[in-house]
Amino acid sequence: MKYAMYIWIFTFFIVVSCHEKHRPDVRNKSAAQILGNPTYHAISYGGYRETSRDIQPTIAELKEDLKILHSMGIRILRTYNVHLAEAANLLAAIREMKKEDPDFEMYMMLGAWIDCKNAWTNLPVDHNAESERNETEINRAVELTNQYPDIVKIIAVGNEAMVKWAASYYVQPSVILKWVNHLQTLKKEGKLPKDLWVTSSDNFASWGGGGSEYHVEDLNNLIRAVDYISMHTYPMHDTHYNPDFWGIKPSEVSWTDKQKIDTVMVRARDYAVYQYNNVVKYMKSLSVDKPVHIGETGWSSFSNYNYGDDGSRACDEYKSALYFKLISEWSDKNNVSCFYFEAFDEQWKDAKNPHGSENHFGLINLKSEAKYVLWDLVDKGVFKGLTRDSMPITKTFGGNFDSLWKSIKVPPVNDTLKLYK
Repeated sequence: MKYAMYIWIFTFFIVVSCHEKHRPDVRNKSAAQILGNPTYHAISYGGYRETSRDIQPTIAELKEDLKILHSMGIRILRTYNVHLAEAANLLAAIREMKKEDPDFEMYMMLGAWIDCKNAWTNLPVDHNAESERNETEINRAVELTNQYPDIVKIIAVGNEAMVKWAASYYVQPSVILKWVNHLQTLKKEGKLPKDLWVTSSDNFASWGGGGSEYHVEDLNNLIRAVDYISMHTYPMHDTHYNPDFWGIKPSEVSWTDKQKIDTVMVRARDYAVYQYNNVVKYMKSLSVDKPVHIGETGWSSFSNYNYGDDGSRACDEYKSALYFKLISEWSDKNNVSCFYFEAFDEQWKDAKNPHGSENHFGLINLKSEAKYVLWDLVDKGVFKGLTRDSMPITKTFGGNFDSLWKSIKVPPVNDTLKLYK
């Protein structure tokens, strides 16, 4: 009798073990399941701490960041330049954390950087030809995707690679189309996961939402070829370059500063939504109907030039917090994924100008201080026990709102202000 019971117990554990081994991983969802899903928030991520990307973040540093982002509810990361060690190390860090914690879930959008011929050299750039390095970047993205199919759910061919103001490196849509078609062919041949989504992450104008100079047949074919459109919108930059939506009306001069700023930031959100809708409108004019998500948008918290006190007065922690809140609410309500730019400040972006806006787009600064946008999460204990570079997550301005408010400037009066709806 005892022998029969031992056989039964042994068989039971064998069956349970086999079931566990073959049970599908619930942390292996497809792009179709996570994009546009409000429970899977996204963010643009770079883990660089130093003034040069020659110093790559370690896996230990990346795991610190991942814990912080996961605690915030982030489940999808966007990165690019897959030839750098950070991309592979980030994937390795995510896999390690998935093994260590059954509740840890994180996915990635891999960006393959695309350049024109002679980009970043002393030779004349040729926007009608592509860099020889593009193939290497695409091949690396394919390699990493196949190595980490449970994590990489999207490949983006190029980052703002078609927009014409990227004068040092932009390419024609035909180049992006070529590589998107290449990746789609690999999917059909079973050489990439069949549920992988392929896109390009580019400025709204590059996707047909701006001037007619972008409305070319290669772009139309690209729109047909991608699995979804990843568009960028930056109202903050346009407070300087196209400020017709920016500022307060003469009739609002008597309002409180808070009323003025709150109203101005709603207009900035509306401007971003207008650009998004223009991309959707152009796509549908081609009789195409597929998802459109926001691959980048953000608002810097500091600037000493175009967007600072002597410029458009756009950059401070209060305005950046408002923009994050407004665009996040709109995205969730409309089932649009928003890869907000960005998680942490990175000082390599404008290394020669520490106070430049590009260094201050993060939600958390390089002192491990949560900016105003995240103060409530600090209060709720979301970051309890977590550190970045061995420092606990605290609040900027010592958590004193009055001190923060002293750093804020009201945007200028604009008597020709245009509203975007």
